Amino acid sequence: MSNSLTVLIPAKNERLNIRPCVESARQVADEILVADSGSTDGTLEIVRRLGGCRIIERELIDFSNFKNWAIPQAAHPWVLILDADERITPALAAEIRQALAAPPERIDGYWIGRDNFFMGQRIRHCGWNRDAVMRLVRRDVCRYTTRRVHESMNVRPNRCGRLRGKLEHYTVWTYDQYLGKLIHYTRLGAQDLHERGRRASLPAMLFRVPLRFWQLYVLRLGFLDGMAGLQICMLTALTSFLKQARLWELDHAQQQPDPEVEALRHAA
Repeated sequence: MSNSLTVLIPAKNERLNIRPCVESARQVADEILVADSGSTDGTLEIVRRLGGCRIIERELIDFSNFKNWAIPQAAHPWVLILDADERITPALAAEIRQALAAPPERIDGYWIGRDNFFMGQRIRHCGWNRDAVMRLVRRDVCRYTTRRVHESMNVRPNRCGRLRGKLEHYTVWTYDQYLGKLIHYTRLGAQDLHERGRRASLPAMLFRVPLRFWQLYVLRLGFLDGMAGLQICMLTALTSFLKQARLWELDHAQQQPDPEVEALRHAA
């Protein structure tokens, strides 16, 4: 079929996510392509037991680079990029099949909204209700912009469509998961900003946290999501501070001396 679909699942150490992710992809996929970047927790063993998936493997350099390597390896002309912590709902699957039955030539990619969950709790406000990602794309046209994290698809706005159905996105289940991602993503994000000439500023470090919290908790009705909403708004505000702090770190933090190197130098 000329409009067949590959579902591309980038993965690393997704043992608790990969089975439901693959099972949701089966609703719509003509091919399921799992792109693994060094799993050590049994993820690939689960994929092989599930069957019906093709596996490709490579080291992760950064997220956009890895996905841009994987997309051309899809067997079909349309690709749905599905993170392991996301699920395709039956309504979205039906809409994707309908969209690909006769896709307009003027459309190269489709935006898809996401229903987000925080530690299992559905979040309906906090700005998360506006979340949408460009994920259903033409294999031979669309690529990600060069960024280490929070990469975006390089598709001209006049060649984009939007689907009504949504992905379910299970962001984190524990604070261990959240804080691990926070450390990793703020480092990568700061490196991206630094390369574009951005530097930390005192006003940004002072005022972004309260302003961001006010925007999310009050203006975007985060208080309606209860205790989960309070945490999300506070954590998102903290993230804005940490990006500035890590920008400062890149310019001003001194490297910790290595006493063993000094000892060897003196011994020589």
